[in-house]
Amino acid sequence: MKKPVHIIGAGMAGSEAAWQLVNAGVPVVLHEMRPVQKTEAHSTDNFAELVCSNSFRSDDWEYNAVGLLHEEMRRANSIIMGAGDRHKVPAGSALAVDRDMFSQDVTDKLKNHPLVTVERGEVAGLPPSDWDSVIIATGPLTSPALSKAVLEITNEQSLAFFDAIAPIVFTESIDMEKAWFQSRYDKPGPGGTGKDYINCAFDAKEDYYAFIDALLAAEKTEFKEWEKDTPYFEGCLPIEVMAERGRDTLRFGPMKPVGLDNPKMDRRPWAVVQLRQDNKLGTLYNIVGFQTKMKYGEQTRILRMIPGLENAEFARLGGIHRNTFINSPKLLDANLRLKVQPRLRFAGQVTGCEGYVESAAVGLMAGRFAAAEYHGHAVETPPVTTAMGALLNHITTGAEAETFQPMNINFGLFPPIDETGLVQEGKKKVESRDRKRAYAVRALADLDGWLKTYKAAA
Repeated sequence: MKKPVHIIGAGMAGSEAAWQLVNAGVPVVLHEMRPVQKTEAHSTDNFAELVCSNSFRSDDWEYNAVGLLHEEMRRANSIIMGAGDRHKVPAGSALAVDRDMFSQDVTDKLKNHPLVTVERGEVAGLPPSDWDSVIIATGPLTSPALSKAVLEITNEQSLAFFDAIAPIVFTESIDMEKAWFQSRYDKPGPGGTGKDYINCAFDAKEDYYAFIDALLAAEKTEFKEWEKDTPYFEGCLPIEVMAERGRDTLRFGPMKPVGLDNPKMDRRPWAVVQLRQDNKLGTLYNIVGFQTKMKYGEQTRILRMIPGLENAEFARLGGIHRNTFINSPKLLDANLRLKVQPRLRFAGQVTGCEGYVESAAVGLMAGRFAAAEYHGHAVETPPVTTAMGALLNHITTGAEAETFQPMNINFGLFPPIDETGLVQEGKKKVESRDRKRAYAVRALADLDGWLKTYKAAA
C-alpha cells in the first residue's frame, strides 16, 4: 500500500489540502500541534480557526478578485467555502462567518472522514525522511523548530511581518440610541439585508480629533529588540500606525463616512466606526479595521470614546503577533514543492499569500497537486487567467524574489484581457467594471476546463 500524505498544520490551508486529497481517494495524516503546543494567537484546538477577522471579504465574483476566488473554490469543492456558506452571517456584500460554528464544521468533517488520521503534537524540525509526500501548511505561526529546519536546508533567512487583531464587542453593550444599522450604500450581500453593520458616528470633528490624539498618546505593545526592524503588513495595519501617517488617515480608511446616513442627524457624519456581526447569534460584533497594538487597559479606555461604545464590554481585545513566510519565488517550483527537497510542498500563508481565502486556495492547489502525484498523474496547474492560477503564479514565479512581500489576490496579478469590443458606445476607453467582469468571465471558463481535466485524470 502507498504511504499517506502528511500535512503539517490544520489551519485554513492544511484543512483544505486534506479535504482535496481525501476526496481524491488519498489517505492523509493531519498533524496539528494544538493543544499540545499552544500559539500566541489561537484560542481553541479546532481546525481552520479564524484568529483575526471573521470576514472572507467581498463575495462579488463579477467585479472583485477575492469574490472570484470564492466562486472558483466553490466549483472545486472547497471545504472552506462550503463551511463558510453554511455558517455565514450578515456582512453587506462580504461573506462573513460565525467563527466558532465554521471552525467546528471543518473540524468535524475532517476528523470523521475515514481517510483522515489526526495526530496532535508538534512536528519539531524537518519531517522524517520516510515521509515521501509532505505538505507544510503551518501558517504565519510556524513553530521555531520547523522554521529553523527549513532555513537550514534552504540556506535562507526567514522573512517576517507583524499582523494585528481587531477587538470584539458584546452586542448588548452597544448603545443603539446612538448607533444604527446600515450597510454602506445599503448594499445587501450573502445572508444580508442592507442593514448588516452597526455604525457609530463621530458627528463633530473635534470629537474625532480628540479620539485620534488619544490613539497617538496611548501606551503600545513594546517590541523585542530582534523584532524592531520587522515591517507591518500594509493590508492589516494597526489603527495607531495609520493615525501616525496623518490625523485624517482613518477618516479616509476604516472610518470613512461615505455611503452611510445617520438617521439620528440631518448631515453626513464626520467619521464612522463600523462593527460587523461576528457570530450566528448576533451576540458579538467586531470593530471593522480596528486592528491595534495598544495595551489592553488603553484599548478599553480609548475605544469607549467612540459614540455608542461608551459602555462597551469586550469579548476579545486586539493584539499583535509576528508572522513568518518563506521567499517562495526563490524556493518553490511551480507545483509548490521545495526545490532543494521536492518531497516537501508548502501551502497557505507561509508561502507569502495573504488572507484566509488565499491561504485556503493555495492549500486547495497543494492538495490537488499531491493527489495527482500520488496517483502517478502529471500535475496540471490552473491557468494563470484564473484567480487560483494568478495567485500561484505570483508566489512561485511571477514575483521578484528580492522584493517579495505577502499579497492578497487582485486583478493586477492576472494577464491582460483582450479588450476588443469592451468599449461602451460614446466612451473612449474600457470602464473598470467592464474590464473586471471580463477578467472574471474568462477566469471561470478557464477554471471549468482545468477542473474537467483534473477530474478526468483522477
